[in-house]
Amino acid sequence: MLRTLASIPRRRPPPAIVSVLPSTRRCVHHLPQLQHDFSGGLENFMTPESFDMAWVKRQTSLLQKIDQYTADTELQDMEVKYLLLKTAREPPLAHIFNHASMAHNNHFYFSGLSPTPDMPIPPFLKKELEAAFSSIETLRREFIFIAAGMFGPGFVWLVKHDFGQYRVLPTYLAGSPYSGAHWRRQPADMNTAPPITTGMDYFHNAQAVHKGPIGDRPPGGIDVEPLLCLNTWEQTWAYDFGYEIDSAGGKAAFAKAWWRYIDWEKVQSRAKMTQGHFRGA
Repeated sequence: MLRTLASIPRRRPPPAIVSVLPSTRRCVHHLPQLQHDFSGGLENFMTPESFDMAWVKRQTSLLQKIDQYTADTELQDMEVKYLLLKTAREPPLAHIFNHASMAHNNHFYFSGLSPTPDMPIPPFLKKELEAAFSSIETLRREFIFIAAGMFGPGFVWLVKHDFGQYRVLPTYLAGSPYSGAHWRRQPADMNTAPPITTGMDYFHNAQAVHKGPIGDRPPGGIDVEPLLCLNTWEQTWAYDFGYEIDSAGGKAAFAKAWWRYIDWEKVQSRAKMTQGHFRGA
């Protein structure tokens, strides 16, 4: 006869096991304080539940994993951005890179949100973006098109490289836009038509046409400043927008709603950062 759970003898874990339980680990990386409070959600874009899942719970989980993986090593006190740069070309440390890069990207995404919709684009920034993309509407459509066309999760970035051009580029999974991360190769979606240019493709093409010191650099040698990013991981949009059915809802609808909540002042401040701030060297 099967014994009930109550009748099964219980044994306390030996002291050696108790000493390594998560609750006893030193917490080095803490959930960052965002500039704006999104805990109440954003109308027609993000519910409080979605914010809690995509930011509070997801980010906390990533940071706890980083603490776990770097405990008692020279990496344990390293800031997340520099941790991803430090581990980018070390295959045995891929698990640390993935969690650090994902945590940094997720923070970058939420830091670029405005608490109010339809923030005007500062004139100087608007002029530069219109020169690069012909119009702001073209830029908006490109973001939505790329996000909707990505079969797997990742991020869509607006970047400005060190010889002045703006580009919209996707990175898949936890891929990083920083040159110091050497653009770890991301899987290509062969079912997307027309093909999406990935960051690695873009850097190779840029090096092929750019002569001089930049063109002579190895892959990852083109310095870019990320200005804005859209998070396309499902936990960011699926709770509120569901999956696309009969051309309604889904990731494309999420991207359209996100565009209204971009903090363009933040984008401009990032665009005006001193040259080399994000080189990762």
